[in-house]
Amino acid sequence: MFILNENEPTELAAYLRENNWLEENETINSIAKPGEGNMNYVLRIVTTKHSFIIKQSRGYVEKYPQVLAPANRVLTEGAFYTKIAADFDVQDAMPKIIAIDEANNLILLEDLGKSNDFTFLYDLEEKIQEKELHQLVGYLNGLHQNFQKEIIDEELSNSAMRALNYEHIFEFPYRDDTGFDLNTVQKGLQEIAITYKNDVELKLKIESLGSLYLSKGKYLLHGDYYPGSWLKTENGIKIIDPEFCFYGLREFDLAVFIAHLYLTQQEKSKIAYIKNNYLYFSELNSEILNGFIGTEIMRRLIGLAQLPLKMDLETKANLLTFARTLILK
Repeated sequence: MFILNENEPTELAAYLRENNWLEENETINSIAKPGEGNMNYVLRIVTTKHSFIIKQSRGYVEKYPQVLAPANRVLTEGAFYTKIAADFDVQDAMPKIIAIDEANNLILLEDLGKSNDFTFLYDLEEKIQEKELHQLVGYLNGLHQNFQKEIIDEELSNSAMRALNYEHIFEFPYRDDTGFDLNTVQKGLQEIAITYKNDVELKLKIESLGSLYLSKGKYLLHGDYYPGSWLKTENGIKIIDPEFCFYGLREFDLAVFIAHLYLTQQEKSKIAYIKNNYLYFSELNSEILNGFIGTEIMRRLIGLAQLPLKMDLETKANLLTFARTLILK
């Protein structure tokens, strides 16, 4: 199996040429990581003729090698990109798929050029703009509406990745045997978390929400719609990393979106904007939506997938209380 490695340019060039992704007289000028990826190994390749992104998934999470993950997950992501290419507006908001190598769990994507994701929002110093929210809501409007199914089947079920996500959203934060001391994140956080780890009523409701997350649905979801998946480019916002995509409940995508507005301390008017501009908001189940919002807030504060969140302990404690209220509504 070919292993992608930025420190082996000769082997990489030979691999690309063998697959006809590099012309005979085309050479690589530079190889670099386009950003700090979480799940996969990702490189930007600049050649004498063009540039592209190459992405490989392995049997573990790149950021947390001790966490096992489906080795072929990038192939599902490739299938997602292939599917959404049928809709101009949704496709235009994402990189185009160039090639898929199933044998090596690898895909090639359009290079979106110089860009930054929206994780700067976790500094709590900047606010998202309404025109940016307009693009982000518009993407979900198109994705959910234009790719919905009448008959639920196994396409893009992404079961293994959902099982991984289920554990980290609905189980891990509420276990006390994880070996993950939250005081290493922020002193005092472990003691606050214990309240929720011992909350039987809360955990029963979260278990039922987890079952809904694992259920099949008729709407195509991005599956991880948070600031790390939004890129600010010269051509507007682009959406990346749909590796957790699946057909499920629309409430999940909306909930993750809204939860991170709460986590980044955005004004209430910004959350209202989403509710007013998501075209199908009146069709959503508010209990499920609020439950998913609460679980996303909680897992980001007391789970393994920590954010670069510059927030004091008291504010986190208040957010956790708020999240519990949402879940138990």
